[in-house]
Amino acid sequence: MSEPRPFLVEFLGLSRQFWCSERKLKIRVTALLLGFLTMLQMVMAVLLTKWSAGLFDALEQHSMSGLMRQAGLLVLLFFADMALTGSHLVIKRNLQIYWRDWITEHVFSRWMNSGRHYLIKNLPGEHDNPDGRIAEDCRVAGESAVVLAHSLFYSILLLIGFTQVLWAHSGVVTVNLGFAQLAIHGHLVWVAIVYSALASWLGWLVSRPLTGATNARQSAEANFRASLLEAQDNSQAIALIHAEPCERHLFAELFTRIGEVWDAQTRAWRNILMFNSGYTMLSMAFPILISAPRYILGKISLGTLMQSAQAFQHMASALSWPVNNAGGIAEWRASVERILGLLRALDHADEEVAKPDQCIEVRCSDRPVLVLRDLRLAKHDGTVLTDPLSIEIDQGEHVLINGNAFTGARLFRAIAGIRPWGSGVIELPSKGRLFFMPPRPHLPTGTLRYTISYPSSRRVYTQEQIEQALRLAGLEQLINLLDLREHWATILTPEEQQRLGMVRLLLNRPQWIFLQEAFDALEPEVEERMLRLIDEQLPEATVLAISHSTNGAGFYSRRLVL
Repeated sequence: MSEPRPFLVEFLGLSRQFWCSERKLKIRVTALLLGFLTMLQMVMAVLLTKWSAGLFDALEQHSMSGLMRQAGLLVLLFFADMALTGSHLVIKRNLQIYWRDWITEHVFSRWMNSGRHYLIKNLPGEHDNPDGRIAEDCRVAGESAVVLAHSLFYSILLLIGFTQVLWAHSGVVTVNLGFAQLAIHGHLVWVAIVYSALASWLGWLVSRPLTGATNARQSAEANFRASLLEAQDNSQAIALIHAEPCERHLFAELFTRIGEVWDAQTRAWRNILMFNSGYTMLSMAFPILISAPRYILGKISLGTLMQSAQAFQHMASALSWPVNNAGGIAEWRASVERILGLLRALDHADEEVAKPDQCIEVRCSDRPVLVLRDLRLAKHDGTVLTDPLSIEIDQGEHVLINGNAFTGARLFRAIAGIRPWGSGVIELPSKGRLFFMPPRPHLPTGTLRYTISYPSSRRVYTQEQIEQALRLAGLEQLINLLDLREHWATILTPEEQQRLGMVRLLLNRPQWIFLQEAFDALEPEVEERMLRLIDEQLPEATVLAISHSTNGAGFYSRRLVL
């Protein structure tokens, strides 16, 4: 696995795909509109400081007409600012959902593709809890990217706009060095730069621990959530063996870890907030104290003093963007790193599959035969699991696979192309569909009709076809429940689930069937009836079955021992 590139390089490479995606026109227009509205916000901020200067000058001069004029301007600025703020929010949220939509689809499309979601489980790398990375980290990465980029752009605009204002009001300050007179132009600008640079450096030191603490907390939260989901999916097995105390102990351990990383994150946040609190308080008084001597000496008016103070605050705030956004940057970076970790694992999986010298070659043949030629199954680390296996299985044959069931399962996965490690060749017939039946079929939440049709569209099969298949499989009691939406994996018994797998088989009518202990939950006579049903309904289909049962011995024409 290649070494990861620097974080910023990886993120820019990912974001480039977003800006060049299929919806790039809409994305770019939205981003440009957001930039234009942000510039208007900066103009509004400058106008408000000018209005403030006029207001304080009118108060200093005891001018009623000046006061009324400023009141009228305030009404105009009030409505303009409301319209600008509302429009800006809508455009920004549109860009946020575009980002999240793209990055979420990009990640889950790569993850849920050609068995990669299964393959990476067997590979090293930072890819635990992919559900949390896709659901939560993609949300944070997408939304926070827009927020941070917008605030950075706004800060740059403020820096440009208010540097000019502050420079104009700074005048020239002469410093007596004893041996010479030093004239300093725009002294408030230089003070603001030094002040902000020092604050940014201190803020960076204070905020460094937050990134690691945030990443650790997200991982701990994801592990706790995954454990709860696993317990929910296996609630029956836990209840039957009264394993609740063990599960509670596991939950407590995982939640203790959350508490530990929570404390670490709290300490990091405490330091940042203490620093920001002192920095904010100092920023309110510091610019007034610096400009006050010139006002006392009568060189500037009260309005100019207040405008200079506000311009100093805006400029210092713009220069202190890293400090003010330390928490958001830490959370955003932690989420992006988790996404990049998953994408790196998927890239690694692609690299592994592309290695012809370490992977099984799966190819199609025009012959109606399944061929295994010098096939060796292996683990990812190269450990060989089988002796060389060469066999041809003709169409219509029924082959029983005995021996090591785990090795048999690996053989099926190699044929399906989701466990490629080993050597040799697998030739698949180019004509005819392959259908794999695991011990428990996947039953997604939805209507029973959708669950039965999965992964095909529910419109593929007619009502009559579904009813006939249910009756043949002995599930006629479910006919009236076809449009009921439930979590069927928890409602149906293991026997009913395996019968439902048979329903799918009858509806799909494949030519090549792979049974991996697909009827182990059924009574012996029911299992034999299922095998006879395959023979009757799909007489030309080829069947490879992994089973320890001796039932249906007359159904199989060959036996393969692994």
